[in-house]
Amino acid sequence: MTFRSIARAVLALILTAVSTGAPAARPREPAVVRVRLTTGVGAITLALDTRRAPATTANFLAYVDDGRFDGVWFYRAARSRLAPKFGFVQGGIRTDAQRILPAFPLETTAKTGLRHLDGTISMARRAEAGSAGGNFFITVGPMPAMDAGPQSPGYAAFGRVIAGMDTVKRILALPTGGGMGGQLLLRPIRLISAKRLNGTPHPTGRVKPWLEVKKPVSAKPAR
Repeated sequence: MTFRSIARAVLALILTAVSTGAPAARPREPAVVRVRLTTGVGAITLALDTRRAPATTANFLAYVDDGRFDGVWFYRAARSRLAPKFGFVQGGIRTDAQRILPAFPLETTAKTGLRHLDGTISMARRAEAGSAGGNFFITVGPMPAMDAGPQSPGYAAFGRVIAGMDTVKRILALPTGGGMGGQLLLRPIRLISAKRLNGTPHPTGRVKPWLEVKKPVSAKPAR
């Protein structure tokens, strides 16, 4: 086959893809995607492992790229009773149905090889293994009990803090009370924004009802 015939064949394939509306391939994420969480008490920079925890990272980045974490809260500080400087802080959308995205299968630490070490970010969930969504936690100190084991599937670790552990520790030390075993922050910390620092954003295109501004109801004219 001559060079000219090869060129014609390639051009024909390109024109066919364009004419049939074939979607362009989605760019592959870098092996590590960095995200900055800007909070009311400082910034936290994360390194997310897209290779070992692809589904969990993709879910988290969908919330980031859509702006679904912008304006939510860090609302929980779970301190160890024996060592109060250790534990975890939890943040996210809580039960805000306007921001939630579909749940996804649990990527256990047995599957990914990741562990809950100091500064690990992992997905919060209910008792059901596949119930993680828009809430996450960051550990202060190693927490092997959250890894997969014979009695529990554990939680989905998917990255780590690379800057801002002082901010995480500051949140962990704040006063708590109320629900979740007395672990709710009395004054939740605003998560002002969550932004990618590398890679290509992939917004979901889903509606964002929490951003809709309600128009005031005008008074009907008297008859």
